[in-house]
Formats: sequence, C-alpha cells, structure tokens
Amino acid sequence: MEWKKISVKDLTQNVFQMIGDEWMLVTAEKDGKVNTMTASWGALGIMWGKTVATAYLRPQRYTKEFVDASETFTLSFFGGAQKKAMGLLGSVSGRDEADKIEKSGLHVTKIDGHPTFEEASLVLVCRKLYVQEMKPECFLHQEEIEKWYPDSDFHWMYMAEITDAYVTER
Repeated sequence: MEWKKISVKDLTQNVFQMIGDEWMLVTAEKDGKVNTMTASWGALGIMWGKTVATAYLRPQRYTKEFVDASETFTLSFFGGAQKKAMGLLGSVSGRDEADKIEKSGLHVTKIDGHPTFEEASLVLVCRKLYVQEMKPECFLHQEEIEKWYPDSDFHWMYMAEITDAYVTER
C-alpha cells in the first residue's frame, strides 16, 4: 500500500456521509504513544482562507489528552469499511485498555510522522488553530442540551487547518 498526497480541494466524497454515516478516527500521539477514538460529529470547510476540519471531543475522552498535547492530529476515513473496528475504538477507552487498537485489528502507521492506520482510504493531517469548550449559555435551543448533554459534558471544538491529505493506492 502506498499513500498518495492530494490537494484537499480535490476530494470528491460526500462529507456528510463520510463523517456522519461512515465515521472517522481522530488520532494523536503523546509521549511516543498513539491513541484514537471514533467520531461521527465534525465538519470540513474553509475558515480564515484555509481548508479546515472541525472535530468535537468530550472532556472525558482519553484521546482529548493526546490531541491537547500535540500540535497536530489526523482524521482517518475508511470509506464505510472497518465499522466493527471503529465501533470498538469508539466504545473502549485507551485509558482502561492499553491495547484497544491492537484488539480492533487495525494497524498504526505514520505518514510524514503523523499517526494513522494502514487500512484507511483517506487521511487528513490537521494542525490545530482554535480550541473552545462549548458552553451551555451559547445554545439557542435548550432541547439540544437536554438531548445531547444530560451530564453537562459539553464537547470541546477543535478547528484545525488541513495541512495535508492522503489517499491510498491499493
């Protein structure tokens, strides 16, 4: 398998399907250790004249510590494949189970020093630009808080410049 660097503006996939239906892995490295989590909330777009990705992490997620400790993180997409592995990676914490990635059957690799997975079909390398905690007073509709935040564990928003995009050539 080889990675081919492409312009993020050349992506043709439906981002709503990629993120909302097929999911993605948010991956970062801290102190030589890699951690990842499944995410189905996020966005791709333009901000400050840059191509950006926005990811949302709850405060209790172990992966948040890794993203916070690193200047970059990756978003890995699998084109709808690997849903079983992604289900495991989204439900088991690396804090509690150190070998959760191994148990998922996915294989960590690096592209230009950034952690991702051999099985991914698309990888976006993201450099953090802006981080903010979502605050209850900023919600315009109380029902969103009631539905998504009954424990008041509001997501942190990470807006990041997409510095590189890679697809696999299989």
